[in-house]
Amino acid sequence: MAVDPLIELRDVNKYFGELHVLHDVSLTVGRGEVVVVIGPSGSGKSTLCRAINRLEPIASGTITLDGRPLPEEGRSLAELRSEVGMVFQSFNLFAHKTVLQNVSLGQVKVRRRTKEEAGRRSRELLDRVGLADQADKYPAQLSGGQQQRVAIARALAMDPKALLFDEPTSALDPEMINEVLEVMRQLARDGMTMVVVTHEMGFARSAANRVLFMADGRIVEDRTPEEFFTDPRSDRAKDFLSKILKH
Repeated sequence: MAVDPLIELRDVNKYFGELHVLHDVSLTVGRGEVVVVIGPSGSGKSTLCRAINRLEPIASGTITLDGRPLPEEGRSLAELRSEVGMVFQSFNLFAHKTVLQNVSLGQVKVRRRTKEEAGRRSRELLDRVGLADQADKYPAQLSGGQQQRVAIARALAMDPKALLFDEPTSALDPEMINEVLEVMRQLARDGMTMVVVTHEMGFARSAANRVLFMADGRIVEDRTPEEFFTDPRSDRAKDFLSKILKH
């Protein structure tokens, strides 16, 4: 068990119609831990990630953040979402706002900072993700990798307790993937609690404290990267690894 649990899921079930996408999933993510979730398409990885900040409501089970159950809706849900930042496959930036405005907006609206405070914090974070010189541009003027780094800065601007990443590099051209993963590696080194759904095995190997392997809506393995990649226990994991590590 994690020493200081920040995110806890107990017996979580989720259905899409008849389809049972999460089967009795239990998981504890400790403060400062980086948990990477991998597995074949349709195994429930993204649904798990989205359930943690209630983008997907669950059918049964409990999810707690920092010891508090997830709120159903309304203002307390908005506050929860600011405590658990989310970075998606698609960058979800506001096209008509500058990079600086994109990073500042939630701080003013949810965190109630002044425009000046938000602007200062945004510039610090843009510097941190290597985009200090792009503050006045619009998203369309940036590459995909730069847009994703802006999205990470925007999530960080809320001072979240944890960050969720749902396949953050899968929409990017290969040459841009590393600039995003490098920012994520730095966050991991800085002690940010992260749950990352990804196909990037190098990142899983180098940055994760634990690798969760999912198949058919269940967590099949939950082990250190070293153990998982050198000695997977389940046939499903062996099969998955043999397919992807050949490429």
